[in-house]
Amino acid sequence: MFTHISCMTQVEFEHIAIELRPSMWKVGMDFFGSSDDAEDVAQEALVQLWQYAEKLDAGRNISGLAIRIAKHCCVDMQRRRRGITVELMPAHEREIGADASPHEELERTEAAELLQQLIDGLNPRERELFELRQLDGLSNDEIAQRTGIAKASIQVMVSRARKKVYEEMRERLKK
Repeated sequence: MFTHISCMTQVEFEHIAIELRPSMWKVGMDFFGSSDDAEDVAQEALVQLWQYAEKLDAGRNISGLAIRIAKHCCVDMQRRRRGITVELMPAHEREIGADASPHEELERTEAAELLQQLIDGLNPRERELFELRQLDGLSNDEIAQRTGIAKASIQVMVSRARKKVYEEMRERLKK
């Protein structure tokens, strides 16, 4: 197994990535309990590792670094998810504070959980684009560069995903 890197080529990195991906995937699976989320963690961790690889000194242990990056990716993903839950809540629900009744807090928690379920229920492509736009705050241009999808298509897909989430949320909260 490759354990050290220094100013590697893309081909060398791809060989190392094949070795490290299962370990990073396992970190994501252990953290989230979802193979989709584990895939996201592994992918994001590999991207970050590649960006960081050029800065590493010769002889640095890449296996330990890869696991550490994967753990940080898990925490970052979880934080972003919490952030979207708050950001997408109606303003009057976000303002519930310390003086909220237990009933209001329960309603807010249930709405946040429902929102996360609805986002998780989007098809993988919609979910990816929705999260890049809404969670990561990337522009359509940045998303297009990252995914290779046309900017106009991204705008349509994100809009549809947002509409699905909002409409389903509104319908379920009426009940």
